[in-house]
Amino acid sequence: MIGFDITIIGAGRVGLPFALVLEKSGFKIAVKEVDKRTINFINKKKTPFKENGIEKLIKKTKIKTFLNKMPDSKTYIITVGTPLMQNIETDFKYIIKVIDQLINSKKIKNKNIILRSTIAPNSTNFISKYIKNKTGYSSGKEYFLSYCPERIVEGNAIKELYKLPQIVGVSDNQSWLKAKSIFLKLIKKNKILKSTYVEAELAKLFSNVYRYINFSIPNYFLILANQFKVEPFSLFDLMNKEYPRNKGLKMPGLTAGTCLRKDYGMINENLPYTDLVLQAHKINEFLPLFITNLLDSNQINNRTIGILGYSFKKDTDDERDSLTPKIYRYLSRLAPKKILISDYNLPNGLFKDKYNSLNFKNFTESEILKKSDVVIIAMNHSKYIKLRSKIKSSKKIIIDPWRVLSDNLVNYYGN
Repeated sequence: MIGFDITIIGAGRVGLPFALVLEKSGFKIAVKEVDKRTINFINKKKTPFKENGIEKLIKKTKIKTFLNKMPDSKTYIITVGTPLMQNIETDFKYIIKVIDQLINSKKIKNKNIILRSTIAPNSTNFISKYIKNKTGYSSGKEYFLSYCPERIVEGNAIKELYKLPQIVGVSDNQSWLKAKSIFLKLIKKNKILKSTYVEAELAKLFSNVYRYINFSIPNYFLILANQFKVEPFSLFDLMNKEYPRNKGLKMPGLTAGTCLRKDYGMINENLPYTDLVLQAHKINEFLPLFITNLLDSNQINNRTIGILGYSFKKDTDDERDSLTPKIYRYLSRLAPKKILISDYNLPNGLFKDKYNSLNFKNFTESEILKKSDVVIIAMNHSKYIKLRSKIKSSKKIIIDPWRVLSDNLVNYYGN
């Protein structure tokens, strides 16, 4: 007897919101997760991370959690990570581990398997061949396989799961029908788009790479204007004033996050030459050093440097692939008196960032302003705008690549 309609494998920022939305749509849901902390949160009906609207859903949830055992379900949706290895190489080990568990527990025959994490081109085809080699099964006959990429923005997942079109990459019609029947519970039929495996993979990657390149353009202008000793934000105001053709130009800032920062590599892994995507990566990754280099040695020697903002994105508690640790390491090489960090989205007190191997005391914004000689605005969190008056009345150097608190990139208040 089948125990669940759907098992979500991986209850992270992609998997857990999806599981809760599917449960609300009437499915009997199980979650398999290797992190005990996440399971404990779900069992206590609490959310392990920030996400708009998730608290309301998780308080009512009846989702069953599994740590080791693979539950028996009609459908398995795999949301585990696909990181990029050190030398621009896609790491399949987490997905392969899940597939092996399904095969070894004999829970793959006649089951619907949906891959949902961002994956490199031809990954779904590889998984199909891998299952064929291990079991002799073919998709559309003994089991069903599709790639249905998540396309939500972190922080707005609950709302967008009901609104965004869903791409379904398949190699056979039976897998298409199986996947489509699930998404019909969330969105209209005309928003479920059929494609091949590789079309679905590239659609997801190209969308992220497009954003990544767009963010690199203003960062490039920021760096170039500073090289010509021109104040970048004044220049942006000048060139954009009532000029419609610059309307799509974004503002500069630290461009990071687990998708944007790694997905360029899943494209570049297939290319032996320098291209537009790699150049965008170099520009965005250079920004932490660029920010550090705005300070000369006299401004750092025996000075306390404060950093406002640690998470990778505005108003989130997600520190994965944040560029702030990179700023911290570059500043550390200059041997200032102290480096203080503050982010109100993270827990108070000692914060242990396991992703970036950095432990620090999370100070309040007031403590940063009081104790620091130099303040770097590393993220454009919403509440920072309230600090504008306090900043201007202080005797500090303010580095503000987001233009959140100051009018210029570099500001000397009271100096």
